[in-house]
Amino acid sequence: MKLVIRIGGSVVASPFNPELMNAYAELLLNLKQKGNKVAVVVGGGSLSRELIAIAKAMGLEETAQDEVAISVSRLVAQLMLLKLNTKGKLSVPVTVEDAAKRVEKDGIVVMGGLKPGMTTDTVAALIAEKTHADLLVKATDVDGVFDKDPKKHKDARKFDKLSYDELPKIFEKKRHEAGIHQVIDPEAIKSLKKTCVKTIVVNGCKPENVLMAVQGKEVGTVISS
Repeated sequence: MKLVIRIGGSVVASPFNPELMNAYAELLLNLKQKGNKVAVVVGGGSLSRELIAIAKAMGLEETAQDEVAISVSRLVAQLMLLKLNTKGKLSVPVTVEDAAKRVEKDGIVVMGGLKPGMTTDTVAALIAEKTHADLLVKATDVDGVFDKDPKKHKDARKFDKLSYDELPKIFEKKRHEAGIHQVIDPEAIKSLKKTCVKTIVVNGCKPENVLMAVQGKEVGTVISS
């Protein structure tokens, strides 16, 4: 299978969790060894948001705030690559084209953000389109997609399945903002809807949930056309 795995910064980097990052490295290598081609996109987590707040307080524009967050996400990606110790290039790809070439050649690639105005969710969606991925798994800090924030509302209801047409109606944010933090950002939803790649949102605090999604077992929220 051609897989895109989006590991949220909220999972491995809020705060940084070396043990969980190691567990993900083991999972990713296992997926590759079973013949899958795996493109991984990681976020910068709380450190990204902290630096965005500092950049904003300094009077820097949103583009500059985004650039800071991108740098952090690439550092997280570099840590994962070093742990994977692949025989391919250890540098983090900075274009979708480069990432697609490397995943085809090496079987696995890890990257962070690309450019201001584009979240790592959107990066994952673009790579899924470029590589004709069979599945995109989004590992986040909640159990799937809910009708409202489950961290704030005890009566929040999880959806087992959703269509791409239904998805935008659930989320509060309708446009990109530096440091945006919702299960899937607005621009990524548009891209995923266009390509119709099957997406599964799972609780990434347990890497086995990602494996379950790849194996076709019931977990998280399945999003499709």
